[in-house]
Amino acid sequence: MFWIPQLKQRRRLPELMDQPDLDAAHHLHALRGLERINRWSGSSRILWAPLRALAQAQSTRPLRLLDVASGGGDVPLSLWRKARQAGLPLLIEGGDLSPRAIAHARQKAERLGAEVRFFQLDALNSDLPAGYDVITCSLFLHHLDEDQARELLRRLEAAAGRLVLINDLRRSLGGFLLAYLGTRMLSTSHVVHFDGPISVAAAFTLEEVRQLATQAGLAGAVVQKRWPCRFLLSWRRP
Repeated sequence: MFWIPQLKQRRRLPELMDQPDLDAAHHLHALRGLERINRWSGSSRILWAPLRALAQAQSTRPLRLLDVASGGGDVPLSLWRKARQAGLPLLIEGGDLSPRAIAHARQKAERLGAEVRFFQLDALNSDLPAGYDVITCSLFLHHLDEDQARELLRRLEAAAGRLVLINDLRRSLGGFLLAYLGTRMLSTSHVVHFDGPISVAAAFTLEEVRQLATQAGLAGAVVQKRWPCRFLLSWRRP
């Protein structure tokens, strides 16, 4: 039955994609569905403008980028494609907790001939590797409670040499309805159909994200609306 939750406060429900016993075939089906949704909603486009500006300003060496919670790898692979088309040197890696997602991302990178490395990474319980100029994170923050979100932001700030970029959902009625309809138009995965709308109910508002960033020590972070029903948090190291 279709229902619209109260969206004044966050409402976090367990997502099917996060369940460790999720069937492998259903998991891969969902990853392919999320790739189509990310392509349609422009997840890499949201990140690309500040990345391009920084890469153009730094001519001495390639930028090193780590995408945290990279899932099936479609966002870092899309960024690699954009950098290649623009002729900009960008060394990209992706880390995710799920071995299944990492294997899927590696296979896709091999098919594309993409020079993107993927490795297993627990962003909440282990130190982030050093040496990256930019750390990006897409559609992961809404999976976390407030304490976890602040801890993730602190970790990203500590590890990023120059720039942190976070692209995620904004909690709103429009976003909930768009997620409900969009997941059904772009995927046949029941996992995506279930997780998409409840992800919006679990998402943060712009003001909530600003408060989290301040509490996590990201002084001067900028949080802006992005289409469709997304936000981009940008933080530059002073």
